[in-house]
Amino acid sequence: MYIGEKTVGEENDHLISYCGLYCGDCFAHKGTIADLARDLRKELREAHFDKTAESLSNISFFKEYKQYKECYDVLGAMVRFRCNKVCRDGGGPPFCKMRKCCQKKAIKGCWECTDFETCKKLDFIAESHGDASRNNLRNLKKKGPKEFISGKRQWYTPPKK
Repeated sequence: MYIGEKTVGEENDHLISYCGLYCGDCFAHKGTIADLARDLRKELREAHFDKTAESLSNISFFKEYKQYKECYDVLGAMVRFRCNKVCRDGGGPPFCKMRKCCQKKAIKGCWECTDFETCKKLDFIAESHGDASRNNLRNLKKKGPKEFISGKRQWYTPPKK
């Protein structure tokens, strides 16, 4: 399957999101975590581990097994946490303000906007990615998409205090 100029799985500028993150680095896009969670849930079901957890939860050393149902439910949520479309094709959060803003301004991404350093729309992404988005945007602005793709990209960077 082709996206942009390269095949899926290869690095290309179509995978650069408007906010500067790289969809190819995203666990939701790769699907690895979702697949592992699906496989673990299947193993747990086949082993009837819910019964084992219930039994073990009565032993003080295994008290954490009292939360087995919640754990199993979280794994289910992880199975559903997939992104079959990249940002530029409408993937990611449907309410993404950065996408809408860039499309309205007819720019490739926030790095082409003079206001990205202080833009409040990017605060949303900082909750889950720290300073990575703005760091990537600076890198994109300085080096351009091709060099950004072949260089070091950030997915999460702790916020500076």
